[in-house]
Amino acid sequence: MNKSHFKLTDWGLGHVSIQPHYTILDIGCGGGKTVSKLAAITTQGKVYGVDYSEASVAASTKMNARWIELGRVEVRQGSVSQLPFQDGVFDLVTAVETHFWWPDLPNDVREVFRVTKPGGRFLLIAEVYKGANTAISRMLEKQADRTGLLMLSPDEHRELLVNAGYSDVEVIEQRHKGWICAIGKKPLR
Repeated sequence: MNKSHFKLTDWGLGHVSIQPHYTILDIGCGGGKTVSKLAAITTQGKVYGVDYSEASVAASTKMNARWIELGRVEVRQGSVSQLPFQDGVFDLVTAVETHFWWPDLPNDVREVFRVTKPGGRFLLIAEVYKGANTAISRMLEKQADRTGLLMLSPDEHRELLVNAGYSDVEVIEQRHKGWICAIGKKPLR
């Protein structure tokens, strides 16, 4: 995961401004590379990773051992359906290649909204989506009923964030690669 999503993650992160003082959450932190990238940028902030998988928490913790030692990263086991954080904590919440596996996507995005600070952003990044004209997207879309993978169209990504309460929603595609990112801002009030 760390190697295969490297370029995709950089592309998606390039669509948001990340300030050195930010407090950031990476949901579905997997092997921990995104957490590490974010920690390198937020030199005066803190990055949290959360993953449902105990193995992923262990891998992310190992990958980020130095950042953790410095107090700049914390990795927790938990579910996106009940994030182990207080309301309005994060300047930025990221989810790379994970939201299509969430157990209750509309409610889970509302849970992300809960932990996002007013004025903060939520960034979804994926390399497959419904309607993408790539071989992998077409194959996964055909198998979605069998695998449980929930693929959304660009409009459905937009609707998902708007319905959760986010404003200024943008959906950006890299069509020739089948990449998509959706960005929403939590209103200030």
